[in-house]
Amino acid sequence: MALLSGLALIFAAIAGTFVLFRSEQRADVSVVQTLQVQERLNSLITRAQETLLGESGYLLAGDPRFVARYVDAREGLYGELAALTSEVQADPVQSRAAAQLDRCWRSRLAYTDARFAMARSGRVDEARRSIRLVLDRPITDRCRAIVVGMKAEEARRFERQRNMADRQATLLSVWLLVCAAAVMAFALRSTFRALSTARNASVARDQLLNANTRLHEEAASREVAEAQLRQMQKMESIGQLTGGIAHDFNNMLAIVIGSLDLARRRLDQDVKRAQEHIDSAMSGAQRAAQLTSQLLAFGRRQPLAPSALDASQLIRRLSELLRRTIGGKVDFQVDPAIGLWPIFADVGQLESALVNLCVNARDAMVEGGKLVVSTANVKLDRDYAVTHPDVMPGDYVRITVQDSGAGMPAEVRDRAFEPFFTTKAMGKGTGLGLSQVYGFVKQSGGHVAIESEAGRGTAVHLYLPRHKGKVAESESWQTGPETRLPGARDSEIILVVDDEDKVRQLAVDALRELGYIVLHAPGGEAALAMIEGQPRVDLLLTDVLMPGMSGSQLAERVEALRPEIRLLYMSGYPSDGIVSDGMLTDGVALLPKPFTIAQLAARVRQILDEKTVPA
Repeated sequence: MALLSGLALIFAAIAGTFVLFRSEQRADVSVVQTLQVQERLNSLITRAQETLLGESGYLLAGDPRFVARYVDAREGLYGELAALTSEVQADPVQSRAAAQLDRCWRSRLAYTDARFAMARSGRVDEARRSIRLVLDRPITDRCRAIVVGMKAEEARRFERQRNMADRQATLLSVWLLVCAAAVMAFALRSTFRALSTARNASVARDQLLNANTRLHEEAASREVAEAQLRQMQKMESIGQLTGGIAHDFNNMLAIVIGSLDLARRRLDQDVKRAQEHIDSAMSGAQRAAQLTSQLLAFGRRQPLAPSALDASQLIRRLSELLRRTIGGKVDFQVDPAIGLWPIFADVGQLESALVNLCVNARDAMVEGGKLVVSTANVKLDRDYAVTHPDVMPGDYVRITVQDSGAGMPAEVRDRAFEPFFTTKAMGKGTGLGLSQVYGFVKQSGGHVAIESEAGRGTAVHLYLPRHKGKVAESESWQTGPETRLPGARDSEIILVVDDEDKVRQLAVDALRELGYIVLHAPGGEAALAMIEGQPRVDLLLTDVLMPGMSGSQLAERVEALRPEIRLLYMSGYPSDGIVSDGMLTDGVALLPKPFTIAQLAARVRQILDEKTVPA
């Protein structure tokens, strides 16, 4: 009986060890296969990047050497796709993804082949225009998304197989120990099998190390190719941006220079006509100022002065202005939500954004239609944030401008926020309206989304973060031309500091016309010398960016010397010292350049009239 029990135990030990050893072998094979698929995907990405680099290098840079590089990369890409399809054919999920990836890249490279055919037939400019339209971007993004999904699936599979291999190794070790304790006669044999298992684990580790080294090499090669491609795309974008700026600024300067030249010629002969030309020059200059403001907003460099506000009250207050702006052909309605959460935003920039959106909506309804501006409280959850990587989950106030106009096809909707991109006729728009809206909302910590289909109208949603504080009463100092401007009281003294002589003299002349006693200096050191020798100065009006001592450094010195002197900055491009994260630093007063005399008068009077806050 004991003999039979011993034989049964020996048989069970042998059978269990065999089963566990075969399971461990299968797990190791699966791990190696997963690593091979990951390596294949990385190699495929590198080949794909090389094809795009060859296309850009030939069509944009005009270098014919990139043609051969493209052809080699394309053939290599097709080879990698075929190999990938073969390696994952046993997996239904990855096999379907590989087939989709093959079709996707062939569709994408069909665009390239067509552009090369254009270039070979002499239509090089048409080929370059085609690549700049980036109509193939959705296909490229889809290809990349498929690869990301396959890599994620392989990473999950690798983790599962590695855990399984570890478990099998652990079970095998435990089983061998049990068998060794129960049947001493098989201890030596069990030891040999344990050593064999250790050798297999060592081989698997070596394979993992080699595969990891290859992955790092592939990643380095891919990063180099991507960096070259990004540089070409960046230079192309800069060329498009500077071309648009030069075109619009030259038009505006033509209006300003031509109008002033005509006004100078007719000033003595026909004062009325001269005044008309001066008004035209002013209009051109204001358009140029608006363009720079839009550029700063797009680049998220526009200094914001946010305050807590109720967006529903804002659209109620703006409704009459918007109704007059869009005209009588459009049925204009506002639908402000009750109990709306407060937001923290720059009132002037938000008003400008809403006017921009409403004007765009009006232009999309040539034969008239319906335009609705509404507000709502919304919660953007984690699921929404996953599909919109630039969004943080949380509470938002949504402001929607919805029209019943022509709508946008997908290719137009995808480019709607690009600077100088417009579907309007020449001279009907700068292409910066939506870029300004986008820049302002992003700088305010929000999110913009467009819903639109051709023939079904458009809805633009502005999501601004909920503000936990209370809505504060605020007054706007921006003003247009007035017959009577607020002027000096009690012989007030203002010190103007600006390194640009003509700008400084303009401010000096305007302030003197308003009745102020004005001192002026070209820089910080000269200004400090004046303050030390002047018993009374009521206001320091200083530029921000100046050689030597900056405006913020001058303000610190003046604060230490004469804390009673009020401070007002003026700047065309505010920088560090008065702006933090795109917002004006608390307590900082700014007069943006360029400014009208009315704006200067109102802002100076506001600062001088502010009550001194006790320390």
